[in-house]
Amino acid sequence: MAQRRWRYRVRQFVTALIASIRLDERVLLVCTLSDPQLLLFERMPRFAQRHSLDVYHALVRAGHTDPHLLQAALLHDCGKVDPNGRTIPLIYYVIIVLLQQYAPDLYQRAARNGRGLLYPFALHATHEQRSVIYARAAGSHPEVVQILSDYAERRATPFTDALRAADDAS
Repeated sequence: MAQRRWRYRVRQFVTALIASIRLDERVLLVCTLSDPQLLLFERMPRFAQRHSLDVYHALVRAGHTDPHLLQAALLHDCGKVDPNGRTIPLIYYVIIVLLQQYAPDLYQRAARNGRGLLYPFALHATHEQRSVIYARAAGSHPEVVQILSDYAERRATPFTDALRAADDAS
């Protein structure tokens, strides 16, 4: 089990390194998101964009068609970019995943400190709430904002359960 999880994480890291977005997915983004939402999506690093698209595709494969849920999938990680456009470097994701798995208290301490080299931890720990703020500021439909808010607050709803399952699988 542990070996399978490590293989999954290594594959996930390699996929992030070589992340790309196909032309048909670019068309999908333009058709699915408003211009301000598209700007939020475009601010994310390519590997985060790829992940959000993977979550979107997982929801579609599972039979979900609600446009608000699908927009929320594309925007659920937009808060991993701070107001100044700073993102979490990919190497930090490796450290974050390891700490969350094996030393969650250390992760929480780093996130609470959040200064200097620890800033990406604070950015990561608060990204879901920031995604709600950004989506609202971008004029997203109230239902999109509600899904993201419920997701950030860990409220179980049919939409958040579906989003979390797709997020965890991607």
